[in-house]
Amino acid sequence: MADESNAGPVTADPEAVTEVKVPTAKKPKSPRRQKAAAEPAPSKAAKPRRYSEQERNEKLKLIETQVNEGKSTLKDAIKSAGISEQTYYQWKRTAKPVEQQAEGSVPTGDELADLVQLEAENQRLRKLLAEKLRAENAELRKRLGLD
Repeated sequence: MADESNAGPVTADPEAVTEVKVPTAKKPKSPRRQKAAAEPAPSKAAKPRRYSEQERNEKLKLIETQVNEGKSTLKDAIKSAGISEQTYYQWKRTAKPVEQQAEGSVPTGDELADLVQLEAENQRLRKLLAEKLRAENAELRKRLGLD
């Protein structure tokens, strides 16, 4: 029997030896094609436009009149004005506080004097009402015998 633990040199069968592959030159790659529609050049329509405050107010008024007269729906009126719905609602939200400030401005001297006079009259009327209610309450207590 052969010794299996023999670590001696192994002789190879000359027929069993395979050929060693010699590295060949790589095939040259063709350059990549560029994507045709990767990013189109920005057009003037894609650029955001800044409207002045006057232009905003004019467009808002135009939209409101079209909707109020029944010429078109709100969406159609917004599109005909050339703005998006989001822009319309943002403009409308920012325009309202300005209108409210104009309406609720600080009273002038005459208005302030009138306000003070109305407050004094209001106090006088409250006192009269309180006295009248006390008198009625006392009379009812007397009638019911609670006093």
